[in-house]
Amino acid sequence: MSKVSSKISMKRSIIVACDVISLKELDNLVSSTCDIAKIGGYKVGFALGLEHGLKRVVRTIRGRTDKPIMYDHQKGGTDVPHTGALFADIMAEAGIDYAILFPFSSPSAESAWIDALLKRGVTPIVGAMMTIPDFLNSKGGFWDQSTIGRILEIACSKGVTDFVLPGNKPDQARMLRSTIESAVPKPSYYLPGIGAQGGEISSVSEAMGQRWHAIVGRAIYGAQDIRGSATSLAKEVP
Repeated sequence: MSKVSSKISMKRSIIVACDVISLKELDNLVSSTCDIAKIGGYKVGFALGLEHGLKRVVRTIRGRTDKPIMYDHQKGGTDVPHTGALFADIMAEAGIDYAILFPFSSPSAESAWIDALLKRGVTPIVGAMMTIPDFLNSKGGFWDQSTIGRILEIACSKGVTDFVLPGNKPDQARMLRSTIESAVPKPSYYLPGIGAQGGEISSVSEAMGQRWHAIVGRAIYGAQDIRGSATSLAKEVP
């Protein structure tokens, strides 16, 4: 049975990255921020998922808010094609609304994982460039620009409308945006790397157009005043 994914209602917002380890920390983070208007949703990752199980994590968030929940497997979509269905089943049964994929293994795996999520009513968000400095081979990394472009082109061809771009690399994000928008009329972008990794919401706003969501982690959950930090960052979102 497919679920109906809850969508972010705003064109621009902040997604709180919940990279904490305990459910008490998670509950405090969500309760401190969920009524801030420009908070669009919450992103959880492997730490909470492995420690507590996604169903408990989702229940904790749902005890405070009905805003959308994303799961970032760090990095999902890199396994063999048939495991995409297992991943999608777990996402749907846990109540996850969006799942982030960085499908680095192969075109067939990328296609299979996207198809599986769409079949189960979970919105795929596809990324191909990470925020770390040495990601591209021109910077000492493993990946070249053409590979990144191909991953995004395949996602576009599969009907994906939501994409991760590096918020701390606005020039790269702007270039990848042009690739995506040549194939997708009204995409939405999710931008990690804001705050501790050097990205700024003002730069994102200039580079990304109408539909974007800044993913912010340590600058919120690591702050002494979580609510104050989130409120201050939210004011920067136009």
